Amino acid sequence: MKKISLLILFILIFFSCNEQKEMSSINPENWSKRTANLNEKDSLEFGKSYLSIYSQIYSISEHKTHNLIAMVSLRNTSDLDTIYILKAEYFDTHGKSVRNYFEKPIYLAPLETAEIIIDEVDTIGGTGSNFIFEWKIPKNCSEPLFEGIMNSTMGQQGLSFITQGVRVK
Repeated sequence: MKKISLLILFILIFFSCNEQKEMSSINPENWSKRTANLNEKDSLEFGKSYLSIYSQIYSISEHKTHNLIAMVSLRNTSDLDTIYILKAEYFDTHGKSVRNYFEKPIYLAPLETAEIIIDEVDTIGGTGSNFIFEWKIPKNCSEPLFEGIMNSTMGQQGLSFITQGVRVK
């Protein structure tokens, strides 16, 4: 009986140590339902925005980091027009592309919001991760808003802050 108990304990410890890390919430179905077919000769205005994201921040010293969950919010600020997001590319601290979130342009209806979640255990972006968004909007339409909301809770302590995207083109 003692050997069986030790065997069960060993198996439990083994499997708990080999826990699979979750990756960021990338559900292709979310984007395929929003796919938009754009004409190359359309009259839409092109823009590009940069958004800083922090999947990790320093804690106590430069040698200790604290992981954060990040919610990236893609917002259509127009109450009249549909806008189009052509690209949502995620980069790490060193400027290396980590992933693209969709292959084809997506649409956001007036005042609609879409979200990208970067899980707390997904630290591939590091302390200086960022996004580049490419988008198209109708003439005289307000520009999309890109925000990052980072947070973490542990015990009775919580940490939360936001970043806002800036137009770079």
